[in-house]
Amino acid sequence: MATIRCKDVMFQNIQAVVFDKDGTLANSELFLRNLAQRRSRLIDAQIPGVQDPLLMAFGVTGDQINPAGLMVVGTRHENEVAAAAYVAETGRDWVESMQIVRSAFAEADKFMQRKAEYTPLVEGALDLLQTLSKAGLSLGILSADSTENVKDFVQQYSLDPFIRCQMGVNNYLSKAEPSLLQRVFASLGAFPEQTLMVGDSQVDIQIARATEMTGCIGFTGGWSGSTRLTQADALISQFGDIEVIE
Repeated sequence: MATIRCKDVMFQNIQAVVFDKDGTLANSELFLRNLAQRRSRLIDAQIPGVQDPLLMAFGVTGDQINPAGLMVVGTRHENEVAAAAYVAETGRDWVESMQIVRSAFAEADKFMQRKAEYTPLVEGALDLLQTLSKAGLSLGILSADSTENVKDFVQQYSLDPFIRCQMGVNNYLSKAEPSLLQRVFASLGAFPEQTLMVGDSQVDIQIARATEMTGCIGFTGGWSGSTRLTQADALISQFGDIEVIE
């Protein structure tokens, strides 16, 4: 057990820490914005006129992406359904709309096949993981991304010695699904009340509260735009503000 200090907030009796990936451990802003733009262009090539509405739905405006938008916090399936809704508005059948979107998404993936290569570690993340691991804490990643991409990210940046739990959504509807969260705690070998969440979205805060974790540290340093995490138990913009004090 350890006590973690985050600025003037103390979290006591901590056994495990769960991190979000994109926007928290991984600098994903440029990758996600480029991917959203490419998906939109490919769909627009088949359904002219939907590119701008799709970009807005994904949370992309010009060279900015909304840290709380669909592209950032939504699963691939949620993004597919949202995009297909815009296609269906043009009069296409639903099944056909989903086929068009999935085909475009798959084509967009070909241009940046290995996401981990385009999403480097956020500054200070490695030092923090090393410090927490050295203190005997069990560490995990819970992401709205796929488990495959989570594992590849861990491998790409040699995080295996630190990250015990590497979990994405895969066939789950969202990363807040209770059965997925139960797997996370089991993998970490910790009870929720012994676990601290670190993330960049309201979803992470909601997960911490719904499972009765010790708390959630909101991280805003992974995005160039502003991030509103007013309900987080503590708020930081750099990982150096997290300390293990015993």
